[in-house]
Amino acid sequence: MKHQQQLKKLPSLLQVYRKILFSRKPGWDGKLMPNISVSLPQWKGDSVKVERYSRVCQFDHNAQYLPVTYLYTQVFRLHAIIFTNPAITIPLWGMIHLRNEIEQYRDIGFDETLRLECHLTESQVTDNGLEFELLSQAYAGQDLVWQAKSIYLYKSAQAKAKRVRPPRASGMTWDPIGQWPLQASLGREYASASGDYNLIHIHPILAKQFGFDKILAHGMWSKGRCVAALPEQYRSGACKISVEFKLPLFLPAEVSFGFEPNNDGCHFELRDGRGRRPHLVGQVERLN
Repeated sequence: MKHQQQLKKLPSLLQVYRKILFSRKPGWDGKLMPNISVSLPQWKGDSVKVERYSRVCQFDHNAQYLPVTYLYTQVFRLHAIIFTNPAITIPLWGMIHLRNEIEQYRDIGFDETLRLECHLTESQVTDNGLEFELLSQAYAGQDLVWQAKSIYLYKSAQAKAKRVRPPRASGMTWDPIGQWPLQASLGREYASASGDYNLIHIHPILAKQFGFDKILAHGMWSKGRCVAALPEQYRSGACKISVEFKLPLFLPAEVSFGFEPNNDGCHFELRDGRGRRPHLVGQVERLN
């Protein structure tokens, strides 16, 4: 059965989170995910919110075009709406963001009116639990101008009990162009800019309720900050920016960032301060 919902306006994530928090989802029932779609017929950017996002991710604020990662903060609200659907039995808080891929087919003007859509369409059972994909799209008229694929994992009880080796950095020549000290307040700052007030990013006491000793940085802040640090030719125009999230980034912390060009674009990584362990591994491809 396919579930479809059309919104009249973009909801506040705080309101949606409140609804999710008190819905008491029982957990994964062993079944594949239902097919659910949510759409917003008209969306337009807010200059104050875009500037706040640009500042916390350190994009050069451009009044003409949106940062390539900005629309994700808006479609994530549609993701959250999907998880209020009673057909979904797993809680939003229990998900792990594995990978994210953004494709931008042209620069998107700040004052454009877009149609936003989000679709939960694919899921599969793996050795680690239930893996599923959320496809988000932005249209200008009939033209697809931007889309994002996010792959999430809901771990099974057996997978949670497994010991996993920490990921290793790639073999790229490590010559970091950035060494960034991150304050504990970063989670709250990004939440204010993006609207994503997931409790594990806000306060250590709240993070401990979900099994973490410290606050975690938002994965999509890590992606946004890395993309902002790349030369402009890798983050403007038609491009595809893919990342895999590796080690959790606990706050406060110091991290290092580096990239190297390749035939199609560039490879980039966010590592710990010593450059040994990766928090994020990414690739930019230019689209013709």
